[in-house]
Amino acid sequence: MGNIDKRNRLNETPFRYRVNKDNTVFLDYEGKHVKILKGKEADKFLRRINDASNETEIQLIMAKITGNFKRGNERNHK
Repeated sequence: MGNIDKRNRLNETPFRYRVNKDNTVFLDYEGKHVKILKGKEADKFLRRINDASNETEIQLIMAKITGNFKRGNERNHK
């Protein structure tokens, strides 16, 4: 995973997920709700999370699903 997260942003664990009793998955980025997964999409997500070997891999899965994974070319405008 060395080249994927060059700035080590995923080590800060910005993503969290919650599972509802009807298997609906809620994804949060830095405390803000960003995506809801239901049905087959939620089942696939939970399988991938269960197969992940460490927290960084879990963070990468959530980053790719939400589309909030920064590519390094964004700039802060003042």
